[in-house]
Amino acid sequence: MPQSDFFENVYEVVKLVPLGRVTTYGAIAAYLGSRRGARMVGWAMNNCHARPDVPAHRVVNRNGILTGKLFFGSPTAMQELLESEGVHVCSDEIIRFSEKFWDPSLELL
Repeated sequence: MPQSDFFENVYEVVKLVPLGRVTTYGAIAAYLGSRRGARMVGWAMNNCHARPDVPAHRVVNRNGILTGKLFFGSPTAMQELLESEGVHVCSDEIIRFSEKFWDPSLELL
């Protein structure tokens, strides 16, 4: 699958992450059949800034850390977006991450 198709597939999955929930780069990669493709999902997310329809703030690393925060308009924008949806963050980490985690492989059967 060409990179641009993969990126579009990533964006389609991210659009399905429910309000107030988060997923991970690895969970998206696994759902798309690319178990070791978490880094590629990260590249896709870094390239979606002109896509307001993609809620990139809902994608975090496997430990619930806001590793993508540097790619938002300000250092606190990602956290502010998540908190506006009821996701609590402390020191760049999702509080009760396991409760907020949305796994596309389980949710999109």
